[in-house]
Amino acid sequence: MTDSEDRRESRERPEPAGRTSLRWLWASGAVLLADQLTKALVVTYMQEYQRIAIWPFFDLVRRHNTGAAFSILSDASGWQHWLFIGLAVVVSGWIIWWQWRLPRQNHRVLALGLALVLGGAIGNVVDRLVHGYVIDFLLFYYREWQYPAFNVADSAITVGVILIVVDGMFLEHKRGGRRAGDFPQPD
Repeated sequence: MTDSEDRRESRERPEPAGRTSLRWLWASGAVLLADQLTKALVVTYMQEYQRIAIWPFFDLVRRHNTGAAFSILSDASGWQHWLFIGLAVVVSGWIIWWQWRLPRQNHRVLALGLALVLGGAIGNVVDRLVHGYVIDFLLFYYREWQYPAFNVADSAITVGVILIVVDGMFLEHKRGGRRAGDFPQPD
């Protein structure tokens, strides 16, 4: 095989997975940093349940959530603390493994989505380990209705899941129906 044929063939097959796939971890780090900085500001300058009106539909409020999304299991006796930490650690490990297996090409949306979910999960685990609860502070409402308070980590997880779903519904088909991680293994 000539040198030019070898280069052409290497361009046609996906770059192998591995550390090049983990380049998206910068996004996880950015989410973790933004999450922890905003929570530190909230803890420093606000008392629990204190509310600061920003717009007619948005307030900052300091709330401590011992449960999961929408305060699910927040009234449990404490066992949920370790359950949520364990789940987040398992999911984080799975995401890192998935990122490791992603080919470098044609998976940007999926890789970014996974990185956002990872950063958000780690941000909330840090809260649970340090405080015993997650600090929520973003509150949207309309008259008497209010959406449960959330934080930067929760926002990143939500956006990340949306990107993963968009990739699966629309972009996977453009890759020829091949799922991320389903690429030829080296001989």
